[in-house]
Amino acid sequence: MYVVGEKCLGCRFSDCVAVCPVKDCFKLGANMVVIDPNLCIDCGLCAQVCPAEAISHDLESQLQWIEHNAKYAKIWPAINEMIEPMEHAQENISKENKAQIFDSTKGIGQK
Repeated sequence: MYVVGEKCLGCRFSDCVAVCPVKDCFKLGANMVVIDPNLCIDCGLCAQVCPAEAISHDLESQLQWIEHNAKYAKIWPAINEMIEPMEHAQENISKENKAQIFDSTKGIGQK
């Protein structure tokens, strides 16, 4: 299983969505995306293209984010095509300890 972690916060690049072969696998939040663990087929394409290197298969280091992805995948809307990254995404890539900026609301302007 692949999981989107803290590095996605404040970036929300959607290159992962563009390469995912599974419809509705990614869900859109206000400042990140998550992977629906019930839909992910473990192909790994998303991890290969993420500019923020936010998608991981190293589950031991991602326990908090596994639960996070599962929880929000149930309530956020699906995203099936690329969208513009967040305004300061390039600057936010290198920031650490971004968990405090998490916004639980669903993504705006998407279905």
